[in-house]
Amino acid sequence: MAQATHHEILVIGGGTAGITTAARLRRKGKDDVAIVEPSDTHYYQPLWTLVGGGIEPAAKTARPMAKVMPSGVTWIKDAVEAIDPVDQQVTLESGRTIEYGYLIVAPGIQLDWDKVPGLPDVVGTRGVSSNYRYDLAPRTWDFIKDMKSGHAVFTVPDGAIKCGGAPQKIMYLASDHWQRQGVLDDIDVTFILPGDGIFGVPSFARVLEQVIDRYGINVMYEHEMVAIDAEAGEITVVDRSGDTETTNRLPYDFLHAVPPQSAPDWLKATDLAEDTAVGYVDVDPATLRHTKYPNVYCLGDASNAPTAKTGAAVRKQAPVVVAHVLADMAGEESEKRYNGYSSCPITTARGKLLLAEFDYNSDPAPSIPLNTAKERTDMWYLKRYGLPVLYWNLMLKGLA
Repeated sequence: MAQATHHEILVIGGGTAGITTAARLRRKGKDDVAIVEPSDTHYYQPLWTLVGGGIEPAAKTARPMAKVMPSGVTWIKDAVEAIDPVDQQVTLESGRTIEYGYLIVAPGIQLDWDKVPGLPDVVGTRGVSSNYRYDLAPRTWDFIKDMKSGHAVFTVPDGAIKCGGAPQKIMYLASDHWQRQGVLDDIDVTFILPGDGIFGVPSFARVLEQVIDRYGINVMYEHEMVAIDAEAGEITVVDRSGDTETTNRLPYDFLHAVPPQSAPDWLKATDLAEDTAVGYVDVDPATLRHTKYPNVYCLGDASNAPTAKTGAAVRKQAPVVVAHVLADMAGEESEKRYNGYSSCPITTARGKLLLAEFDYNSDPAPSIPLNTAKERTDMWYLKRYGLPVLYWNLMLKGLA
């Protein structure tokens, strides 16, 4: 058997969390940092909403992985098959074994398309799309701009998803477009939502409820899409608002479907996972250190920290993880804590945006000295132009 490769710090995942954390570690002088990432392309996913809304081209959201990989970091272009946190080893799909001193788990989460019968076969065709995939976001715009009447349905699955506001962002952009085209009155817009409220922070929810009223959107709270019948042009919806569950079928001409999401299957099978159903890594929410293995950390979408799964959360999580890893390596303790900060820039119209920032307690946590509890044009420009610059030029380089 070939001898295992060893790295002082091993990062799993070349997405936002992995690249940002590795870049920060390099800037702190850590020379032996490696990232396991099989993909050739890195995506700025928050902009996919604007791709689906016909505002930005998809190509603007993609860059070669080699261009964003931090200088001096070893890129292991492979996929993870298993983690043994006891022996401190990661097994790759190629059969290689990597030993580590510290492990930072940041693989993101997977889209479980097959959990909705009928969805994998039709998505991208026949009026069904999703902004949760690079190749499908342009199809969303194709269907939106071609629609002149009928039933438009937007869905949210039960359970945690990345960028929880994205399903309604595209709904508002679509409704705004149809309103500008003079056809909104001929389109029935329905939002299928598993929760009992439009947003978890009351001050932002009140604004969004006004947006819903403005567009005449029918929100079906405590409902979830569970199947698609493409031949009939209908979805099956389960109603959990009463004492017993009931199901009914709704017609659609355009359907923006968000698939259920969970940790990667290989991660669910490890001893790092909180449970085997969704598989999120069990961490201390303040330090993001694993609750059982002190040399393992997890940040980003794959952790079970009770906050929204967003890039804004990662930007606040990465400095905490780096501080604790460095302190632990020095035999010290860090006082740095993550308070659950996350941000959800919700597009409410072309040129209008509600910037929702909040913490673990679902309390507003503004980072800008402006009243962001209302629709603003300046926040729209921040999302469209400012945040991508921050992402590519500062965040991924460990500078913000």
